[in-house]
Amino acid sequence: MTLSKTQYEVIKFIIVGGINTLNYYIVYLILLKLLGINYLVSHISGFIISFIISYYLNCYFVYKVTPTLRKFIKFPLTQVVNMGMQTLLLYVFVQWFHISSVIAPFAGLIITIPITFVLSKYLLKD
Repeated sequence: MTLSKTQYEVIKFIIVGGINTLNYYIVYLILLKLLGINYLVSHISGFIISFIISYYLNCYFVYKVTPTLRKFIKFPLTQVVNMGMQTLLLYVFVQWFHISSVIAPFAGLIITIPITFVLSKYLLKD
């Protein structure tokens, strides 16, 4: 069985997503647990740091495109949707369903990953 170019992109996107999730979660836990910062502030800070790393990994590794200022400016559109959905889901899971703030960020990934892939591909590829 031969994989298509899009299937390879999806696999690489998931790998980059795993790296980004790890980056996000490390920053999130450092701020939340070591520095005692509010979980929403920790979430947004971790998200911004992982977002910057994500842009470059998606350009070089997933879609094999040259990063440009124009693409970097457009890339946040994918992340605005992602961050908005994840933040809302994080709040709902912690406040309404009383899920631990340590594991709640993972709950929304199933919903946000496919949406972010489609938006990223559309915005980064010429």
